[in-house]
Amino acid sequence: MSPPTPHMLPDADHLPVVLVLASGRGERFLASGGRTHKLQADLCGATVLQRTLDAVQASGLRWHLEDAGHPGMGDSIAAAVRATRDAAGGWMVLPADLPLVQPDTLVTIARAPMDGDVLVPWFEGQRGHPVRFVARCGEALASLQGNQGAAPAVSAHKAIKLVVNDAGCVLDIDTVDDLERARAAWRGTH
Repeated sequence: MSPPTPHMLPDADHLPVVLVLASGRGERFLASGGRTHKLQADLCGATVLQRTLDAVQASGLRWHLEDAGHPGMGDSIAAAVRATRDAAGGWMVLPADLPLVQPDTLVTIARAPMDGDVLVPWFEGQRGHPVRFVARCGEALASLQGNQGAAPAVSAHKAIKLVVNDAGCVLDIDTVDDLERARAAWRGTH
């Protein structure tokens, strides 16, 4: 888990840990003409992964980078949860290919009242990330496997929807065209 920093939120120990998932192979990106792994692609002067980590660090939340090779997203989530078992506030699952997610959005999701076990952000009718899970979902998350990600854990628990005003929650980098859209969005806001 990330070491404490001067920018850590004062209540970070009671809030969810952000699990940044960077274990995928990025095959769709390469198939679309990418010349490097999507997380290493340049996004206006920094890699996609670094832009995502910068947002997470700026949020002041505790975080964990899961970048060991795993067969599927479920395996990555399970490994990250097992590595952060002390997360009393639960977890927020954030794929590393969402470099435009806003730090304030991460804090909003982390502090949102929970009327269930799972919180899913939505932007303009699209389901986004990070998905937040309360601590009692830990066993279910730690036993995930395969490519379904956390879908089995989401469907097994009452999920609530949180509408956010952040396109970064849904703008992931799966193809070269996605990267170009992200570059245009980055230039439009920075």
